Amino acid sequence: GPGQAEMYAGLQELGVANGEDLKETLTNCTEPLKAIEQFQTENGVLLPSLQYALPFLDLHGTPRLEFHQSVFDELREKLLERVSAIALEGKVEERYKKLEDLLEKSFSLVKMPSIQPVVMCVMKHLPKVPEKKLKLVMADKDLYKACAVEVKRQIWQDNQALFGDEVSPLLKQYILEKENILFSNDISFLQNFFSPSPKTRRQGEVVQKLTQMIGKNVKLYDMVLQFLRTLFLRTRNVHYCTLRAELLMSLHDLEISDICTVDPCHKFTWCLDACIREKFVDNKRARELQGFLDGVKKGQEQVLGDLSMILCDPFAINTLALSTIRHLQDLVGQDTLPRESPDLLLLLRMLSLGQGAWDMIDSQVFKEPKMEAELITRFLPLLMSFVVDDHTFTVDQKLPSEEKGPIPYPSTIPEAFIKFLQENRIACEIGLYYILHITKQRNKNAFLRLLPALVETFSDLAFSDIFLHLLTGNLTLLSDEFALEEFCTSLFDGFFLTACSRKENVHRHVLRLLLHLHHKVAPAKLESLQKALEPTKQSGEAVKELYNQLSEKLELRKPSPAEVTETPSMELPLPTVPTPASR
Repeated sequence: GPGQAEMYAGLQELGVANGEDLKETLTNCTEPLKAIEQFQTENGVLLPSLQYALPFLDLHGTPRLEFHQSVFDELREKLLERVSAIALEGKVEERYKKLEDLLEKSFSLVKMPSIQPVVMCVMKHLPKVPEKKLKLVMADKDLYKACAVEVKRQIWQDNQALFGDEVSPLLKQYILEKENILFSNDISFLQNFFSPSPKTRRQGEVVQKLTQMIGKNVKLYDMVLQFLRTLFLRTRNVHYCTLRAELLMSLHDLEISDICTVDPCHKFTWCLDACIREKFVDNKRARELQGFLDGVKKGQEQVLGDLSMILCDPFAINTLALSTIRHLQDLVGQDTLPRESPDLLLLLRMLSLGQGAWDMIDSQVFKEPKMEAELITRFLPLLMSFVVDDHTFTVDQKLPSEEKGPIPYPSTIPEAFIKFLQENRIACEIGLYYILHITKQRNKNAFLRLLPALVETFSDLAFSDIFLHLLTGNLTLLSDEFALEEFCTSLFDGFFLTACSRKENVHRHVLRLLLHLHHKVAPAKLESLQKALEPTKQSGEAVKELYNQLSEKLELRKPSPAEVTETPSMELPLPTVPTPASR
């Protein structure tokens, strides 16, 4: 076929006879058998000792093809070993000269499946494959596919679009994996989105593949960062910021200094990575991080864009926010004001740099966002007053009650708190983490007091996937409260259901929570929730699927009609099967 002809076309250039030559010889000769014998002699393996061995193999019924094939395979193995050896021996210029000559000779046979591995091996060992050869490889889908990653890197570094096509499906996969974790049906306060350590996360398939594709190539690394920045700008999806940090740290793990030394964020990211591992910023590391931020020189402000993206990684925000809450509790104990704590101020500075990442990269104005004084002088003291309210209430409960009766838990929320959560991004982020904190402490009173403030928050942060993922996990600690009408009304009617119809993701999170806790919810409440959560025509597949799962579970819980009605049935009695304990 035409494929065959193309495959062996290269042989003629090298003066080696091929099938076409044999066809020609046989067409123009008088004695075909003699001609074949002559062709075999001229083009066989030239070893005198074989003259007698081949007829012997013929007697044993071993086809000549099989013999030649095995000799060929053996030679190819030897050649591959030799190429790898040449790539390591002698003076640099000489060894590459040898390989280039070999490539020149063998490249015309690159379409022959038997020879292709050798050609590919030669190219793999050449730090600079000649431009013409790269163009030929690029133009041929099959050759490009068969290329080693070392050769592909050389192609990619001058073809951003082609590299983009290779990277794009990996980035899609990465985002999808993150979303699957956030919406996972396993709800637990022990295992959540932030549980895996940074080292574990960097072993993920996408990070490993990207690391492999980049190798030590700074140009490719820069391209990937450019893709991540562009996608972050286009989508505002913060998982791209996580990938930015993971990729750098993955190259750090492999000690690829060619790249780490030129990324100005390397040391900052390395230090922050250690904090994320501990889920806390200790004093020593805080000093170190502050040193990096203070060290940004005039004329190098652009590095702030990169640092802000590293700080916008949800894993970084999570660490900074948890550390902030811990600091606030300590300050209550020490009777110190937030503005007197340099550690706390640094945490806020990094939080606002991270939260300002999108605006900074979008506007290309590289300066640290101004910290609002009110955040430090009014909002944080407010949070501290909530901590104090809890202490006071707990102490009051323990005191012998006088005639005046028990002191009720404070139920009103200061107007200022609600306003801060609506208007100030950093205040909102810290406020939400405080609410996660009291939920984890099973502090039902504090939770119900502050919950109404979550209905309207800065850019709907209280309805973001990460917050709802963490909240649903922590609510499992309050599972016994779900039997109480008042608790359910506050949580569902007062919070979740206010957003379900306009936000698909909230609908999904409520259904996840109920799938997990339905058996704790009072039956009447469950019934009204089932009605309220019914998917609409606009609902996506995920919502419909979750709703069906929930409905099935609730069906199993209903008492069977036989227990309800006493009318004698005409059908044969079925053996009773115990219902599986539903979760």
